[in-house]
Amino acid sequence: MEISLPALRDAARCCEGCDLYRNATQTVFGDGAPDARYMLVGEQPGDQEDRRGAPFVGPAGRMLDKALEEAGIDREAVYVTNAVKHFKFEPRGKRRIHQKPTAAEIDACRPWLNAEMLLVDPAVTLVLGATAARALLGPSFRVTRHRGEPVPRREGAYYVATIHPSAILRAPDRDTAYAGFVADLKVAAALA
Repeated sequence: MEISLPALRDAARCCEGCDLYRNATQTVFGDGAPDARYMLVGEQPGDQEDRRGAPFVGPAGRMLDKALEEAGIDREAVYVTNAVKHFKFEPRGKRRIHQKPTAAEIDACRPWLNAEMLLVDPAVTLVLGATAARALLGPSFRVTRHRGEPVPRREGAYYVATIHPSAILRAPDRDTAYAGFVADLKVAAALA
């Protein structure tokens, strides 16, 4: 049997590699162009992503869409996914508050992410936030020190790390955070 993104998506629906599947609504697998020049890897699904079953469809996704457009990257021509495929949260009343995945939870999802990387094989992988950086660039990589710097992935392909769009929504100075994010996306746009 040939491995494909639809086959991986179907297989991931049954994933019980860690305990996150117990409370999440569903697995949120990657989505987008299977031959994308750009792959965007976030941390994990948020509340709306968990409910809808698609990555980057909540407030952070809207922020991402706006920034991609400003950077000259066509959102329809990218593949978006997360390092962790289930929503990790803490219930607070009727709300579900995001919790950071552990190293073990990131490692449990790594085979899914590795398979997506292999099949899409993008020219540029945008690494959005610390969890995605840990999964793709290792635990010692610091987004705050190396954001916007191309890191070779293979001959002719690069990683570019930046903040997660949700960090802009929480930033005390959103305009400055957003401008830095767009600048990082423009670095990625110039590489592909």
